[in-house]
Amino acid sequence: MDWNTQFGPENQPTFENVDKFINSQLWLEINTALQTSYKVSPLLSYSKCSAQPGWNVKYKKGGKSLCTLYPMEGFFIALVTIGNKETNEVEQTLSSYSDYTQALYRRTAFSCGGRWLMINVTDKAELDDVINLINIRVKSK
Repeated sequence: MDWNTQFGPENQPTFENVDKFINSQLWLEINTALQTSYKVSPLLSYSKCSAQPGWNVKYKKGGKSLCTLYPMEGFFIALVTIGNKETNEVEQTLSSYSDYTQALYRRTAFSCGGRWLMINVTDKAELDDVINLINIRVKSK
C-alpha cells in the first residue's frame, strides 16, 4: 500500500511505522549518523508539496535544515539543498560522488536559493553522498 494512502494528513505515523515501511539498513544508518554526529532529533512533518507530498522526516540544527527524508517502500529520498555557500565546495569535490549523484547535481537547476537535490538512497554510495553533502552544509554555517 502507498505511504500516502496509509498515512494521510490526519493520520500521523510513528517513527516505528516509518522504519517498518522503509525496511532498509540504509535508513537506520542515516538516522543514527545524523543523531550521533549532530546531536539532533528527527521531526515528523506533513507536506502538501506536489514534488513529494505526505509525511516526511526533517533534520534541523540551529534553525538550518540539514535534510528532509521521504519514506519510500524499501528505500528513501533525501532532499539536500545546496545553497550559494556550499556550491563551491560541492563542485570542487563532485568527482568523488557516485555517478548518480554527479548526474543529478548537474541536471538540477539552481532555483529558490539553491539546488534542491532529491537523492534516491538505494545503496551505500548514495547514502555516503548524502552524508557528505550534509557535512558540507554544516561546515558552511
